[in-house]
Amino acid sequence: MSVKHALLALLSWKPSTMYQLRKAFDASTGETWPLNIGQVSTTLQRLERDGLVEQELAEAGEPEPWKLTAGGRAEVDAWWQSPVPRETPGRDELVIKLALAVTVPGVDVAALVQRQRSATLQVLHDITKARRGVEQADIAVRLVLDNHIFTTEAELRWLDDVEETLVRAQATATAGTTAPVQADRQGPTPAKTAKARSRR
Repeated sequence: MSVKHALLALLSWKPSTMYQLRKAFDASTGETWPLNIGQVSTTLQRLERDGLVEQELAEAGEPEPWKLTAGGRAEVDAWWQSPVPRETPGRDELVIKLALAVTVPGVDVAALVQRQRSATLQVLHDITKARRGVEQADIAVRLVLDNHIFTTEAELRWLDDVEETLVRAQATATAGTTAPVQADRQGPTPAKTAKARSRR
């Protein structure tokens, strides 16, 4: 997530102080990606250095609000018109952890998957509960929480697929056709994780 472009977008709406920017960002994202005032301050300093924002004069004792320069408005306009690049996958810690778990001998991969599934289900429960409490008119927060729900559900489906892949690999290894995979799975594959769809 680009804090830079988030602040530019908010400033394209109206000039704001650091604290107003943080409050507006938290409100628009349902406080799911909280910004601390240090992040806002550092980002504004960089934007000022790059000629994208500047401060307005304020009455004595009042904080000086920030506003876009012409360059800043051009930057945010270009951002609105550009798709978010997806060609380079991020370094997801869970993906890397599981990839290493099936590589390093002695790791109980099945147990790791079960622990992750339990944690992810709890996250899904919490987000779904929060989603129910959002006002119908609060579209920005609804969009953010819905994205979290869909992403979490996708992770649960992927964990189910990982588990099935491990069981198939171990069955093949037991038949003597491939090298063993580190998955000490006992018993049949559990049923697919039930999806929480009660948010709407």
